[in-house]
Amino acid sequence: MLLTIDIGNTSTTIGIFDGQELKDTWSIASEHHRSDDEIGILLMNLLQLHSYLNKVDAAVICSVVVPLTERYRNALKKYLKITPFVVSNKNISLLEFNVDFPEEVGADRIVNAFAAYSLYKTNCIVVDFGTATSFDIVTEDGKFQGGVIAAGMKLQAESLKTHTSKLPLIKIEAPKNAIGKNSIDAMLSGTVRGHACMVDGMLEACEEELGVPVKVIATGGYSEIIAKYMKRKFDCINPWITLEGLRLIHEHQVQISIK
Repeated sequence: MLLTIDIGNTSTTIGIFDGQELKDTWSIASEHHRSDDEIGILLMNLLQLHSYLNKVDAAVICSVVVPLTERYRNALKKYLKITPFVVSNKNISLLEFNVDFPEEVGADRIVNAFAAYSLYKTNCIVVDFGTATSFDIVTEDGKFQGGVIAAGMKLQAESLKTHTSKLPLIKIEAPKNAIGKNSIDAMLSGTVRGHACMVDGMLEACEEELGVPVKVIATGGYSEIIAKYMKRKFDCINPWITLEGLRLIHEHQVQISIK
């Protein structure tokens, strides 16, 4: 069985695959103070609780949090006796990076692009609604063309609370109307509907620059909320595209090793 680990700025998503089947997922906080041992014990407890502990024989990691990358690597080696494959722009040979500085591309964006290229076989934009909202663009011939990075909706809401004296911290949910009749509804409209307008506009601009039609895949916890207000509807919502991408990368690496 394969353990896939997506370490984000806010949360870490863990998935376990039996072949191509995603059996379970868990989400835990990306707490930077956790030690190797704490992470190892946490992983062992999760796997043992669901009867996977002695069945996992491989692991793949993508991470945007450098300190946690090494701690997860060490924890997997010490507690599960597994040396994980850690994704970077240097070890994904199927993608060609048509960007100024490939080393700056986050591992999660690489995985999303690889997944889109492998799964959909066409020109794709993956819109990932996380701490940041990122657009990752890959063409049908496997070229990663770059993308867009914007502040995510939760980050926008937290910024409004932090940098104003009267506005509250809001829970991200579907706004009732475009015109808010109170502060919370007005903030929800600006955050959610405003984000939808931004996504619509950026998709249009990106597709125009590419000069070809694209398939738009949404992922991340806010995809369903945003989809309600989009003029350009998502072609599909794939909440586990990053975990699927990690699985596909593992399969590709296995094939390389066999050759």
